[in-house]
Amino acid sequence: MRIVQLTSTSAGGVARHARQVAGLLAGAGDQVLLAGPADVVADSPVPTAVVDIADRPRPSDLAALRHLRHVLAGADVVHAHGLRAGAAAVLATRAWRDRPAVVVTLHNLPVGGPKVQAVAAVLERVVARGADLVLGVSGDLVARATRLGARSERALVPAPARRAQGAVDPGARDALRADLGLAPGERLVLTVGRLAPQKGLGLLCDAAAELARSGAPLRWVVVGDGPGEAGLRRRVVDEGLPVVVAGRREDVPALLAAADLVVSTSTWEGQPLAVQEALQAGRAVVATDVGGTREVTGDAAVLVAPEAGPLAAAVARLVADDDAREKLQRAALARAAELPTPVDVLAQLRRCYSAVRSD
Repeated sequence: MRIVQLTSTSAGGVARHARQVAGLLAGAGDQVLLAGPADVVADSPVPTAVVDIADRPRPSDLAALRHLRHVLAGADVVHAHGLRAGAAAVLATRAWRDRPAVVVTLHNLPVGGPKVQAVAAVLERVVARGADLVLGVSGDLVARATRLGARSERALVPAPARRAQGAVDPGARDALRADLGLAPGERLVLTVGRLAPQKGLGLLCDAAAELARSGAPLRWVVVGDGPGEAGLRRRVVDEGLPVVVAGRREDVPALLAAADLVVSTSTWEGQPLAVQEALQAGRAVVATDVGGTREVTGDAAVLVAPEAGPLAAAVARLVADDDAREKLQRAALARAAELPTPVDVLAQLRRCYSAVRSD
């Protein structure tokens, strides 16, 4: 089967998932092309094509669509990741006599001001009416696409495997914690993710301020980069928050192993990869109860409303309660064993591709 995996963004989990899927399908014997921004395809396990689909409308979009038609020629299936890529795939192929099947995975809830929402609403209708199948990474995205008339189901998006960490030497763990600025006796609270508005950085700071006032013995380490990094750093300094903005790091497995608690402060998530990784590492997790987070964690995390008070209270309780954290750690490992695997993803996609091609 000739399959094109298409993404319009190189940010966060969308690009990681597109690369993962491309590699899985190629390993199963399909002829796969990964198309998208240069920094996505540069890391690809399969043949590539650079396609510059922007995350906002711009005059060069028509030229990008013409190039995309050339890239998609001869495909049996086009699998687009994200709303912009999905709409581009539908528009690029809709007039073809021998049109490839178009599958679109929606990874995010549209966010932004009125103009952004208006554009997103148009693109959602294009995708719902033009794609053969829409996969949503959370139940609310599936329901949204179904209301617009799409044939839809929930996508499986497991966290791509990182290098296994194994047991961490206590001395190395202590050295890592000291390097992050932790004083003796402080708990390490860890947040990992792209520093973008959806990740609730303001909420993180508000909760950290409440924790500082309560005197909770912790240091909140935030790992990642993105458009919100500079603003986060300024607020941490201006308010003297107990937060370390560590930037992008390659030692996430070691950080997870050293953490006492992993926290997600997002305002919306699909199948949060960072939460999946925390569960796989057997960490106690506190997360905002938004989007598809509960679908990932089940009962293996403390889920709270996306508000500073409940979030700070949950963190303070767990950093002070060793038994509660240990119970959550055991639940995390049990839940991680139930999460979908790359084998499950491959089986789902082969089933979906065969179904839309036979229609």
